[in-house]
Parts: sequence; C-alpha cells; structure tokens
Amino acid sequence: MESEQQPMKELRVNGSHVTLLGTAHVSRASADKVRELLESGEYDAVAVELCHSRYTALQDPTALERMDLFKVVKEGRVPMVAANLALGAYQQRLADQFGIEPGAEQRAAIEIAEARGLPVLQIDREIGTTLKRVAANVPWWKRLGLFAGLLASVISREEISEEEIERLKEGDMLETTFAEFAEDRKDLYEPLIDERDRFMAARIRQELAAGTHKNLLAVVGAGHLKGIVRYLQEDSTPPAEVVARLDRLPPPSRWPKLIPWIVVALVLLGFVLGFQRSPDIGWAMVKDWVMINGVLSALGALIAGAHPLTILTAFVAAPITSLNPTIGAGMVTAAVEIWLRKPQVGDFKRLRTDCTTLKGWWRNRVSRTLLVFLFSTLGSAIGTYVAGFRIFGRLAG
Repeated sequence: MESEQQPMKELRVNGSHVTLLGTAHVSRASADKVRELLESGEYDAVAVELCHSRYTALQDPTALERMDLFKVVKEGRVPMVAANLALGAYQQRLADQFGIEPGAEQRAAIEIAEARGLPVLQIDREIGTTLKRVAANVPWWKRLGLFAGLLASVISREEISEEEIERLKEGDMLETTFAEFAEDRKDLYEPLIDERDRFMAARIRQELAAGTHKNLLAVVGAGHLKGIVRYLQEDSTPPAEVVARLDRLPPPSRWPKLIPWIVVALVLLGFVLGFQRSPDIGWAMVKDWVMINGVLSALGALIAGAHPLTILTAFVAAPITSLNPTIGAGMVTAAVEIWLRKPQVGDFKRLRTDCTTLKGWWRNRVSRTLLVFLFSTLGSAIGTYVAGFRIFGRLAG
C-alpha cells in the first residue's frame, strides 16, 4: 500500500489552477505525498476534506474535555455523541492495525500550510448534517442497525478485513465505516458520497470566486476525486446555492412526533374505559402500566451500570414521562446519574481511549451516563408498547 501512486487531477477553475490529490486516510504514502507537494512551494492555499467541527477536533484534541454533558443530555444530543464516540472507536482500531492515525494526510496538510503561512480552507460538510441526512435517507429500522453496528464495532477485536482495506484505499472513512454495517450501500451513497462530492466542489468554487487563490491544492479522499472533478467541470449552479441546499437539515417527519402522542391518547383512553367498566380493572391497568414501564426502564439503567438511586429513579420516572412525550425517561435518569456520579476531569481526558473497549464504556463516567440515557430510554419505550398491549388485552378479555 505504501508504494501505491496517489491519484491526482489538475484542472482550471475560475481562472485558478487546482490540483486535486486523492488520498487514502490510512496511508503513510498519502501523508508523504501531501508533504512533498506543499513543500514544493507551488501552492498559495490548501483545501482539506474537513468540516469545522472535525478541523477543530484535529487541532484541539482536548475539546472533549470541555464537553458540557448535562447540556448534551438536555438538548437530546446523546445518540449523536454516542455515535461519534463509537465511530472514533472504530477508527482507533484502524490506527492500531495500520500504525497510523486516520486522517494523517489532513493533519500534515494543515501543519505544513500553517508553517508556510498558507490559508487552510475547510471544504467538507459538517459531520452532524451528513449523519442527519444519512438517517433521513434510510428507514428507521436500518438506522437502528447502523447505530447498533457502530456500537458493536467497539466490542470486536478482529482486524479489519481485506475487503474493508480495499475500500479504505478508495479513501472515504465515513462511507467505509457505515458500509460495514449497512444492508444496502445505495442508501448511504447519496448523502455520504455524492452530496459531499458536490458540496466540496461548490466550496472550492466559492473560495476561488474571489480570485485570491491562484494555485490551490485540495487534499480529498480518493473515493471523492472523480465526483468532485465532475462537479467542478459540469455544475454551473451558483456555488452558494448548492452549499445552502446541501447544508440544509432534512425536514423532520411528522409521524415520529405524532406517534408518541397517539400512543399516550390510546393508553389514557384505555384507562378511562377500564375504570368505566370496573374500578378493579382500571387499577389493574394502572398497575400494569407502572410495573411494566418502570421495571423495563430500570432494567435498562441497571444494564448500563447506573447508580442504585438512578435505577430507582428510572422505575419511578418512566411511567410518568411516558405519558408526556416532551420529557423522556433518559433525560431524567441521565441527569440524576450526573448528579450522583459527577464525571471527573480524568473521565473526559480518557473518554476517547476508554470508548475503544467495551469495559471502557461502562468504566468511564461520561460514556456510562450516555449508556444510562440510551438504555433507560429504550426500556421505557419498550415498556410503553408492552404495557399498552397489556391494557387493551384486559379490555378485550
């Protein structure tokens, strides 16, 4: 792999000379080629396949240490943070296997450009936007499969397969990672590859429109090279318009928001009908609701290794929060867990490395709080539907 030629394409864009270097994110040869080109002194700017958040993370490895965990819970960003940590764990496996940090060529481009006083242009779309557009492009059950696959990757200690290595040589880390867990890669291609090809081409056109960069080196994954070249040559849509459209978050679907309210309405209707039929039936329904919902949510908290008082909170909170879809059981349990076992500075410092092992997720107070949120929420959700069927089973009996 180290002896492979790095694919390159040169073209004229808006009167400027653009060199597109296709790289593999796990190749020392790619990082060496970046250094060779930039040290030639031929370029007055470098574009990197990074969004602002990934650029910041690359430049400031301690950013995780300043994460406001309570704010993450309050804003409902736990699944996204957990997915990013699992993604990082998968990429750490690559680092261990290949002996090179994924993205070393991007880091080399930034370091050399900054040393030479060259502007660094961040041309990729925000990873959070990309992940949300991926989620919007696949059915909910496939989303669960992708997320479960990411978490399962933490458990696996197997080396990356030859097939995965070949895809890594094509150079897109996100596509390669998700493709391992996807049933149909076509669902992933548009938001992960094609949209980003067009987005990065538009960002390059945007940056060159001012005429300040006459000789640009763009360091992108080899898997994006062909698509970016095509859009640079063929896309005549104003770049600002392309960027705005592809940077837009997908509109939220109405059904996921309506379903919890419909379930609550049906459960309350069941209570009313039960008490009308007989107080004994009504109270039996209430008992079913409390016990099933509370026990399953508490079980989820227990599996996550929560504090005993957090487990008790899950049992008490789940039957109540399930009747108010604006507040999830996980928000309550995670807040209590943070209060009872406030994460220490060391937990944040070790977070990235701890999340590369199964035990680490449970040992680290930050990641364990994320698990408490996820598992208690899942337990409450299952309990809501199981208890709902039980309630209407009593009415039918």
